[in-house]
Amino acid sequence: MPKRGFKRKRDDMYGNMNINEGGEGTSQSSNTGRHPPELRGKEIGLFYARRNRERGKGNWKLKRDAKPLGSITLSETKKSQIGMMLRSNSMGNIFITDNNSYDHVEDSLFKYQFLSNIRGNMMERLKAVEPGIFRNECLDKRFLSELTNKKNDLRYQAMLNKRRKLPSYEKRKDLLKIIEENQVVLISGETGCGKTTQVAQFILDDYIEKNKGSACKIVCTQPRRISAISVAERVAEERAEKLGESVGFQIRLEKKLPRDTGSIVFCTTGVVLKQMESDPSLSTVSHIILDEIHERSIPSDFLITVLKEVIKKRNDLKIILMSATLNAEAFSKYYNNCPHINIPGFTYPVTEYFLEDVLQKTQSKLFQQFEPSTSRWDYKKRVQKNRGPLSVEEQEFKEYIMPYARNLEREKKYDALVCEQLKNPDSEILNLDLVYELLVYIVEKEEKHGSVLIFCPGLSQISGLIKKIENSSKFPPSRYIIFPLHSQMPSIDQKEIFNPAPQGKRKIIVSTNIAETSITIDDVVYVIDCGKIKTADFDIELKTETLKIRWVSVANADQRRGRAGRVQPGVCFHLYSRARHMILEKYLKPEILCKRLEGTILTAKILQLGKIEEFFSKLMVSPDAESLSIALALLKRLNALDSVENLTPLGYHLARLPVAPQMGKMILLGAIFSCLDPILSVAVSLDFKDAFQIPLGKEQEADKKRSELADDTMSDHIVLHRALETFEYESDPSRFCWEYFLSPYTLKLLKKMKEQFMGYLKDLDFVSNLNPKNAENNQNSKNMSLVKAVICAGLYPNVAILKVSKKGIIKPYMTSMQTGQSCKFHPKSVLSRTRSFSFPLVVYYKKMKSTCDFIYDATMVHPLPILFFGDRYIHSEANGKHIVGVNNMVRFTADSERTVSIIRDLRDRLFWFLEHKITHPGSVNWTSSSDELNVLKAIMELITSEDMGDVDEESFDEDFDHEDDC
Repeated sequence: MPKRGFKRKRDDMYGNMNINEGGEGTSQSSNTGRHPPELRGKEIGLFYARRNRERGKGNWKLKRDAKPLGSITLSETKKSQIGMMLRSNSMGNIFITDNNSYDHVEDSLFKYQFLSNIRGNMMERLKAVEPGIFRNECLDKRFLSELTNKKNDLRYQAMLNKRRKLPSYEKRKDLLKIIEENQVVLISGETGCGKTTQVAQFILDDYIEKNKGSACKIVCTQPRRISAISVAERVAEERAEKLGESVGFQIRLEKKLPRDTGSIVFCTTGVVLKQMESDPSLSTVSHIILDEIHERSIPSDFLITVLKEVIKKRNDLKIILMSATLNAEAFSKYYNNCPHINIPGFTYPVTEYFLEDVLQKTQSKLFQQFEPSTSRWDYKKRVQKNRGPLSVEEQEFKEYIMPYARNLEREKKYDALVCEQLKNPDSEILNLDLVYELLVYIVEKEEKHGSVLIFCPGLSQISGLIKKIENSSKFPPSRYIIFPLHSQMPSIDQKEIFNPAPQGKRKIIVSTNIAETSITIDDVVYVIDCGKIKTADFDIELKTETLKIRWVSVANADQRRGRAGRVQPGVCFHLYSRARHMILEKYLKPEILCKRLEGTILTAKILQLGKIEEFFSKLMVSPDAESLSIALALLKRLNALDSVENLTPLGYHLARLPVAPQMGKMILLGAIFSCLDPILSVAVSLDFKDAFQIPLGKEQEADKKRSELADDTMSDHIVLHRALETFEYESDPSRFCWEYFLSPYTLKLLKKMKEQFMGYLKDLDFVSNLNPKNAENNQNSKNMSLVKAVICAGLYPNVAILKVSKKGIIKPYMTSMQTGQSCKFHPKSVLSRTRSFSFPLVVYYKKMKSTCDFIYDATMVHPLPILFFGDRYIHSEANGKHIVGVNNMVRFTADSERTVSIIRDLRDRLFWFLEHKITHPGSVNWTSSSDELNVLKAIMELITSEDMGDVDEESFDEDFDHEDDC
């Protein structure tokens, strides 16, 4: 039983914010030192729990104009029931001390692993590594015998003859010599030189022939899933083997591993980083090949930096960096000027054409309608209309493209119509009709026969172009095979792309930039380069990722050109002018400068790499300090990191889950609240990819089907769950997918991901079985109110306040609590078509800036989930009203002081229970009647009653300030 003084001392004990009439918040408890001496028992534990959550947040002020969004009213019956339950409830102690001793946590495997992590250091762990890989003479003889016998195999001989024609084979002896003599080697080579498929084989065969094959285990990283699979299959074929003998692959959700030694594994970079969590020295690996490092992905840059530390302790580990020739010297310099060997490419000559040539050849008139006097590029007219100065791209068009077009006009090298069209700014916008016209020209007028590879920036452009082709009478299925190609296609469909076209048919591949490197389609003769690429960026000011279609770099253009001419002289058509080509950036920005960093920081922490700023300063290119600060702040708000950047118990769990931190938190809470199956469906869809497709011309029909799945839930996230749930139980899943515009391949992947995450949860001891639908894990899965509350808990602090009228009618804009900026629902959100809301709050995961700040997915929430799961809790009295809230923007009035007290008591007990559960992992038995379960059940009942309208809420206020800046 709590002491009678417990309630009176709450504000001092927990450091809650007391808001005075003027609106300023002050904490009543110190953030340093020991607990007040008058506290006893659990009051001490709760003091430290609260202080730990509030530590590091600093002083802040509530906005003076932040008005309550509504009122919370509990019936007297509910108050009495919950009050009685709280008085009879007794909780254990939880102590979070300044020296991170975690003495309150019972001894367990979790405690040992967690404390080892936060007290450990990778370099210290590497000191204990035994050098060298143990050889096995029996295996050495067996591997040598197999290779010797294989040389008499006709299939092997045929493949070997093909391999000998590659430029890399001519450099075989030089490559082996430089690798043997150096720990780190950089190999560069143009497209077609064979470095990706041959270097690993050279090393393995050399070890086997020297009778030490058992000491060789090669890991070769690829930037994409499809690359890892396709390269592994190609190498196995060249070795006249099936996958799983000396060659295998491992990617997320799929693997076919080879034998333990004397082998090559092709994998994604993330797989290696995951392995280093338990084995930081990669103790069983003799060689690691990092392929396509010039792409500068975050995992690749990260791994390059970590391995630089590993080789200080493992002098027997060989690192081979492989890059396109473009910027190879930068990587050599980063590894202390490691030796660099270049393999010349082998391609037939490729003829390049640019936009002016394409317009001339096709006689296209798509950009003919243009009046220069009314151009949106006219600077004076823009200023007169208050449209502001020209953008960088507009300025470039004015200074470079227009003069170039006028010069062509004077030289009369091209038709007057072509030059006029080049002056049209719209000629720099991707036009699928032009791509189609050029494709028709190629198949009808060009003499060479071969496959056509078309580069588009994204899936919508790929879908639009393929639809245009398939609806045309000029490309009958009897003569043409059309393939889309992107990284999230199921691997079973991708394999057909690499096969030669059947006799009398021609392949047309429409691809994103995935086909620029690693993936080689041998029979491509024509390349159409649309000149655009879809890339992410991070807006520091708005704390928002942006996804924009922009110009390719020179490096991208060169890679695309290199895809032609593999089997005969090729042709590349660039759909931009020569003038534009001359001013393209040399390289795209490294991904580390363009993405959110929370997940990367957790990876660094689980690998025990020390202080974040210090480690990130060692990268080839360090991210902006403000980007790091934003990521660290969010991780602290999620309670994943403490004030000194150590992983908290929650952060330790999140770092071991291969998803974004907010998704990981949602999954853990789904397990604790026993609504795991729907939460897993939501989390994997948000983190990986939702299964919805939007066919061109059927957008409205697709929107209608999404809304049908949403029903009255007011949630995009519940739509994701219902789509996957129906697919899993549907007797005719193909019909269901067709009717609701869903990809069955993506749904199968998502289903597989859910099963994989059950494995992670079982390893973390949060579930006792591997079945996502097991009754023990889903006692409350039918309670959509609770499911939405858990979604809210995971996605917080991504909260937006809607601009609505007193009648509940939605206005176009809302305000993000994170940034204070206006944003609106993306058209794909079911809430974008909703006009009446019962409460003006939504939580979301993805907010991107394109033409506007768009929220892509959202769930409407009521006050109690925000109050129970939000941080920076406040309570106050102002103008005779009781106020409760979180953060500095979200406040509600309460009908009485007793309601405020009940909410606060339930919140504190919830936080106690969650912290206890995170530090003492184990499945929760929701059929029991313990004090802790009674608290959770009371919270669930309140949340459910509120969502069903049984907890009264007054009409919310319509006056929320915002700027219509979209």
